[in-house]
Amino acid sequence: MSKKVILVEDDLDDRELFFTFFSQRKDIVLLPPASNGVELIEFLNGVVSDEELPDLIILDQNMPKMNGKRALSYLKSEKRFANIPVVVYSTYTDSSLIIDCKNLGAGMVAVKPIDFQGYQKMMDDFLQIFDEIRR
Repeated sequence: MSKKVILVEDDLDDRELFFTFFSQRKDIVLLPPASNGVELIEFLNGVVSDEELPDLIILDQNMPKMNGKRALSYLKSEKRFANIPVVVYSTYTDSSLIIDCKNLGAGMVAVKPIDFQGYQKMMDDFLQIFDEIRR
């Protein structure tokens, strides 16, 4: 069964790459992207039925208005969204970002890939995290 995935990413080039690489996959349905954590929260709050919520949220760390870590913290503090698997990705990750995000409830913290194979592996890893969390 396909999983509904939402990307929260402010960089248009990264968003375009993401959608180019994943639009052909049969195991995911790409929801319209958000460009920051505030837009994500507005989108989620507008979803009427819990069955229509995303199955996986992918957050960029570095975004205006609300970065990935702050959005993750909000999501995990809200009962309605707390069980949605969230992964954080960034151009650069360090041990403090990884530790902070894991402590806040991220299923994974990843470095943004630079090529098609990297994006495919990243999505496979994200979906594996989804499956592990849902077990």
